[in-house]
Amino acid sequence: MDTLVSIEGVSKVYPRVHKPRERLQAFVSLLFGREPAVGARVLSDINLDVVRGQSLGIIGENGAGKSTLLKVLTGVIQPTNGRVMVHAKIAAMLELGAGFQPDFSGMENVRMKASLMGLTNKELDERLDDILEFADIGEYIHEPVKHYSSGMVVRLGFAVITACRPELLITDEVLAVGDESFQKKCIRWIQQYLEQGGTLLLVSHSMYVVQKLCQKALWVHNGAIEQYGDVFPVTQAYLAWHEKRTAKEKEERVKAAGDGAYYRIENLTLAGCNGEEIPEFAMGENLDIELKIFSPDDRPPVGVVGVVRADGTPVYGVVSDNENVSPLKLADNHYSFRLRLNDIALLPGSYNLSAHSMDPEGMRVFDNRQMSFMVTGDTKEVGYIRLPHEWLD
Repeated sequence: MDTLVSIEGVSKVYPRVHKPRERLQAFVSLLFGREPAVGARVLSDINLDVVRGQSLGIIGENGAGKSTLLKVLTGVIQPTNGRVMVHAKIAAMLELGAGFQPDFSGMENVRMKASLMGLTNKELDERLDDILEFADIGEYIHEPVKHYSSGMVVRLGFAVITACRPELLITDEVLAVGDESFQKKCIRWIQQYLEQGGTLLLVSHSMYVVQKLCQKALWVHNGAIEQYGDVFPVTQAYLAWHEKRTAKEKEERVKAAGDGAYYRIENLTLAGCNGEEIPEFAMGENLDIELKIFSPDDRPPVGVVGVVRADGTPVYGVVSDNENVSPLKLADNHYSFRLRLNDIALLPGSYNLSAHSMDPEGMRVFDNRQMSFMVTGDTKEVGYIRLPHEWLD
């Protein structure tokens, strides 16, 4: 296979330079090519090959090292250890406005950036109308870039890339800037670019965009590769981890505020789990759910139970108050809702059971809890649920 990028054992450590002694140590380390003795490690032993025609989404929480990895790959910064080999013409959009001179007009910046990306004056003249049409910023093309909004800067930068058609396109979250119509236009162009054999490295916090554009996904966590593989399993694993971490953080905040001050979820269970970390159910089985809620004033709370795909897409939800259901009182201040979802019509995949506790008036959500489960089955149907159907003559 034609490898465009090869990353071998790459690490990046930023030295700590708060004190004179630390600055001297950092200088000596730099002089002799050593790793700083004290510093912040943002990348650790990254190994990765990117082949021609591949589309790779890089995901992870803020500060995980995604942007640093792209900067090392494009030569913006040098790795502390390891090496990067690039065998392709690259176009990168790493930071808003990168490569533009703010005092120059948009047109002057287009000519300068296109030249830096390898276009001749003749090629640029032939493609200039297409660039201006894609950017769609009107007469602002003759104004200094420093007067542009962030969305206009992205429009202009991406329009130049469409004219250059690089072998490898690298973008770091910049498509999150700007209006929705332009984002859709960029996504359509990237899809055509990939269909014609282009190669993509994309950093994004939108799992929808990553799943739509990428074949593979790389999950970076604390500067290291947490998981790499086909896009859907990796993004689902990341979303499940993120949901679990968010729920834990909220639980800790709530506990710090005092357990007796709100309608809190005490437990959420699925019958038949048998202690598995992620329980599995076959299509058509029943889901027996119990939701236990603490009520600080001993009034019956409202319970909400729903099913959500691992990528965050809501599938189904039910509210006890809307169906005139009251909880079972277990003891003073302790209540239980028991719900059965009969013959689940969910298609195979990863799901989260999501529960919320509300005040008796159903006006405010006080707590939430999630647990993951899998649905298994042998089917070629697509979507989230199976609808009864028949093919007619």
